[in-house]
Amino acid sequence: MKPGTKLKSTVCDTEVMVIRGSDAEVACGGAPMADAKPAELGTIDSAFAEGTNIGKRYVDTAGTVELLCVKAGKGSLSIDGVILQTKDAKPLPSSD
Repeated sequence: MKPGTKLKSTVCDTEVMVIRGSDAEVACGGAPMADAKPAELGTIDSAFAEGTNIGKRYVDTAGTVELLCVKAGKGSLSIDGVILQTKDAKPLPSSD
């Protein structure tokens, strides 16, 4: 996955843009994501149905993959069966 690549879910409306990528295969709703949306959507795995939120960044535990959600959906993003977490905002420095 190259930075700037757009991936689309094959089971819901989720679309993401790769910010930082690796060779890992990203899944949404338990199914691999693709470059193009399929004609018919598959079914979401109930273990991966937490949903995605537009504008949120999702990262893996190692920090090697970062995805920006550009279209929200019902499926959860995952890599190798591990759900990606939302990236926390950096705290602003105090202005004493």
